[in-house]
Amino acid sequence: MLRSARAALPAVLMASALTLAGCAPDAVGTGDGDDPIRIVASTNVYGDVAATIAGDAAEVTSIIHDAAQDPHDYEATPRDALALSEADLVIVNGGGYDAFMGTLLDAHGGDPVVLDAVELADLDVEAGHDHGHDHDDHDHAVNEHVWYDLHVVELLAEELAEHLAALDPANAETFAANAADFVDGVGALEATASAIAEAHSGARVAITEPVPLYLLEAAGLENATPPAFSEAIEEGTDAPALVLRDVEALVSDGSVAFLAYNAQTVGPQTEAVLAAATGAGTPVVSFSELLPEGDDYLGWMAANLAAIEAALT
Repeated sequence: MLRSARAALPAVLMASALTLAGCAPDAVGTGDGDDPIRIVASTNVYGDVAATIAGDAAEVTSIIHDAAQDPHDYEATPRDALALSEADLVIVNGGGYDAFMGTLLDAHGGDPVVLDAVELADLDVEAGHDHGHDHDDHDHAVNEHVWYDLHVVELLAEELAEHLAALDPANAETFAANAADFVDGVGALEATASAIAEAHSGARVAITEPVPLYLLEAAGLENATPPAFSEAIEEGTDAPALVLRDVEALVSDGSVAFLAYNAQTVGPQTEAVLAAATGAGTPVVSFSELLPEGDDYLGWMAANLAAIEAALT
């Protein structure tokens, strides 16, 4: 979902953060003794990747970790501002998805390393890697949900290892080994997606929002949803009544293999489409924007791919 960014951080928020900072322990250094690197991620998806690569050498704070929280509408707290002010490394999704992070970074005045996943994706596209997507329809400027792009997450892991090594050279080999193991795990996911694509290439699916599109495309699936519907839902507005009717028919007439449903953000129109799909016996595969509690990134994506394959078969 792409919505307007919040206004500048209220002055009272930063004042409160400074008050908290006055009561906080001294800032932790990096690469010195047993002091961990402080990493702040906008969501628990990126927080999990960071924790996997950094291991015990870092303390990771994920600002958004509850499925009830919407990153587009999230209002930063004094605790968030304090965390950013003390961070050595910050991970954001970018692309307008977590705009509150930019506001916090501009306000607190520190100088952490900042990794932006959408920027990594765009640079990779410019370098000639097409990610297997049709960028005329679903490029990274349109769909900012790049944590569902397995190749982008590989790039992020490798970038993390390099920057962590610069912050803590003594643990550089550990970071590199952790990143290599993680990338191997992502490679296994990519192999699973390729196998699904080989068996079901061109199968048509419907979506409520473009959240999982990169993963669906990696699995060789075609999005048959009228853009006017998914774009309206993403913007938080209602699609025209005729468009809604078309989508209800799409998920009811047997022309799509399943409905990809964003279970984290719902409304009357998405619920109407869900009801039409379930009423017609069309499989529904639920996706979320945040890492489910108790899961890690690799296990989460493996479960998503397993659900896709089950729906197709």
